[in-house]
Amino acid sequence: MVVLHPLSDFIDCDLAIADSSCSYWYEGRCPQSGDRLKLPRTSMSEAIAHGLMQHLANNDCYSREGKMYGILLVELPNGEQRVLKAFSGLLNGCSVVEGWVPPIPGRDEVAFEESRTLAQLDAIKQEIITLKQLTERQQYEILSNDFEQQLQAMSDRHRHCKHQRQEKRQQICNTLTPEALTIALEQLDEESRQQGIERRQLKRQQNAVLQPLQQLIAATDARISELKQRRKALSRQLQTQMHASYSLTNFSGRSQSLQQLMPGGLPTGTGDCCAPKLLHYAATHNLKPLAMAEFWWGEFSVNQDKIPGEFYGACAERCQPLMGFLLSGLKPALPAREKGVTSPSPDRQCMHKSFSPPLTPPWQGGELGTGYFPPLQGGIKGGKSGVCASLPRCVYTEIALPIIYEDEWLIAVNKPAGLLSVPGRYRDRQDSVLSRLRHLLPDGMALISVHRLDRETSGILLLARDRQTHRQLSQQFQQRQVHKVYEAILSGVLTIEQGVIDLPLWGDPENRPYQKVDWQHGKPSLTHFQVIAREGDYTRVEFTPLTGRTHQLRVHAADARGLGITILGDRLYGCCAVTSRLHLHARELRFKHPQLEKTLHLQAITPF
Repeated sequence: MVVLHPLSDFIDCDLAIADSSCSYWYEGRCPQSGDRLKLPRTSMSEAIAHGLMQHLANNDCYSREGKMYGILLVELPNGEQRVLKAFSGLLNGCSVVEGWVPPIPGRDEVAFEESRTLAQLDAIKQEIITLKQLTERQQYEILSNDFEQQLQAMSDRHRHCKHQRQEKRQQICNTLTPEALTIALEQLDEESRQQGIERRQLKRQQNAVLQPLQQLIAATDARISELKQRRKALSRQLQTQMHASYSLTNFSGRSQSLQQLMPGGLPTGTGDCCAPKLLHYAATHNLKPLAMAEFWWGEFSVNQDKIPGEFYGACAERCQPLMGFLLSGLKPALPAREKGVTSPSPDRQCMHKSFSPPLTPPWQGGELGTGYFPPLQGGIKGGKSGVCASLPRCVYTEIALPIIYEDEWLIAVNKPAGLLSVPGRYRDRQDSVLSRLRHLLPDGMALISVHRLDRETSGILLLARDRQTHRQLSQQFQQRQVHKVYEAILSGVLTIEQGVIDLPLWGDPENRPYQKVDWQHGKPSLTHFQVIAREGDYTRVEFTPLTGRTHQLRVHAADARGLGITILGDRLYGCCAVTSRLHLHARELRFKHPQLEKTLHLQAITPF
């Protein structure tokens, strides 16, 4: 089986990338020596990965399920460079596929048990899908809404009648004789009692109709929960057997099982990820690793927040704990000053994703959405401009982080697309605007982010240098006193010129970070839009959000009840166009400076 591939399978060797700049380090400490061991993700490895993406895009079988893929650039003993490629888990139900690195040894020992368990898991999956599609769920929703409307209409009618009875009581108290007054008041009271009886009857009817459906749905949900617990138990049982059988080998020639390496317990899927497969194969075939890159392909992963075509680092739970052992036998990483380069120390190395080659749109001769920012030219009104003198130049070489305003109380930066606003939860999500500034500025540890932009969104991000300023600025955001303007390119032609989108948004806790329109649970969300230009098959628009919900502009653009056209590059909400970034930019921010008591109007040139 051919596993070692020539570079020409992925890139044009005549145009091979000479730049070896690193955008991420796979790293860990050697269990024996304690040395820090590192393997880079370079521009070359990313270019090879993009070549693999093009191959995957031409075959539908790779888009049926979302998963991580990876490549490892290796050097043969004769100095020739080749490429290994791997997928995580199973590919269309198979662990061994022609042309791909095979699974880590040990799977054969549990092959029968694996096959039996996978069949059980598939049966459980199908039953859960069937139960979730229970027709009574939709029936319950329809009937429940119908009863709610009836009750609301009845309440409105009864309220009107009550008001009329109150007015009538005031009138007859002054005009009728005592005997006639008593009769009239009894009639009004009887009318009130009858309306109460009418409401109780409708409520009883509602309970009689809905309660059986509720009981059936509750029993179905209980069964789904039971099946999920059974699925989890089966998966853990199979993984335990696999972990005892799987044996990893590193570049010093030492082999250990997964259980030996992680005796405290292993998450499901440990050993099946791309990085362990690639490094184990290289170590056991006398191949020297030069660079590695992993990316997500196929369906968008809502639960894992993985977007097709984007690069990701070692996962914190499964791969990162193994990395020190897997890299053992390689030369320890030297500090940057010993390599003669102008990069930061290993502890402050940049850990961000890089971008695919940009597209050229039909309306321009330049680049569309490169993720890099042009020099800012007078982009500030009412404040001081320029880069902080204490900020080192070119420390993070691939994504610039321009400071467009600063004083002793606050700082505003032009955040690039692809960089987090604040550090994420896991190891590969630590690189962010906040973490960079905390490392680079003398007073950086005191910085607090006032608001956030999505990782894929570029533009103005505001940070406070003390807690009082943070509190005062946060109050302006909460009270909607901050004027925000975004610029975007829609992936289609919008026929209307301007308008307001009023759609409540709700984030399902089980499907983060995805947001959706939900009239029952959603929070009010309001956006004004204005068409700037129509350029070929695209529309450039200006968004002014009056509220600040998560993904507000992206959902308001994509939802059919909003604009019905996704923002270009927004894979999360259904844009299929191949492009290098999300075309959404926070262009303007206007607010009152809490200490100077004057209005600041900050602007950042739209980079696409």
